[in-house]
Formats: sequence, structure tokens, C-alpha cells
Amino acid sequence: MILEHALLDVLPGREDEYLAAFAEARPLIEGREGFVDLRLERCVEHPSRFLLLVRWERLEDHTEGFRGSAEYGRWRELLHHFYDPFPEVTHFTAAGWAPGPIWGA
Repeated sequence: MILEHALLDVLPGREDEYLAAFAEARPLIEGREGFVDLRLERCVEHPSRFLLLVRWERLEDHTEGFRGSAEYGRWRELLHHFYDPFPEVTHFTAAGWAPGPIWGA
């Protein structure tokens, strides 16, 4: 299992517009092979900052499958113009210990 991590700084004042665009973009990623689930969290201290966490079965499901798809082209059109600076996307794998499920109800 791979956890994709992206800290997203959205242009101040455009947060609601971003959330609407994300709602439109979400089905584009959810339908991809290897997609498990995602969370989009909003920062309490910096309301223009969001944290995107996406679980994939394999790294390639994200880096080759989704990013190489037509759906990713539409994802870019809907979302990438909101970011300043453009986010760094990193990937994580289990380190061998977890206190419990990270995806609560």
C-alpha cells in the first residue's frame, strides 16, 4: 500500500471555489485502477492550506496509471491553477507500526 501526500496551498480567497472544483475532480481519481481511497483535510491555522492523502495499491498506479491518463489531464485543468506554490507530492509506505486505523469514521 502506498500513501500519496500533498500539502496544497490554495490562493487565498479562492478556497470555496477550490473545494467546488475538487468535488468535480474527485471522481476522476476514484475511478482509476489501484485507487483505494482519499482524504482532503483543511488546516485550522492556515485555512488556505489543504492536505491531500491518497492511498494507492502500488506506486505505479499513481505515477504511471493516473498521471498518464486522460483523467489526469482534466484533474490538472480543474485544480492546478489554484496552487501557489505548486505542491510537492511524496509517497510513503508503512514503517511497520501503527497505533490503529488512520482513516476514522
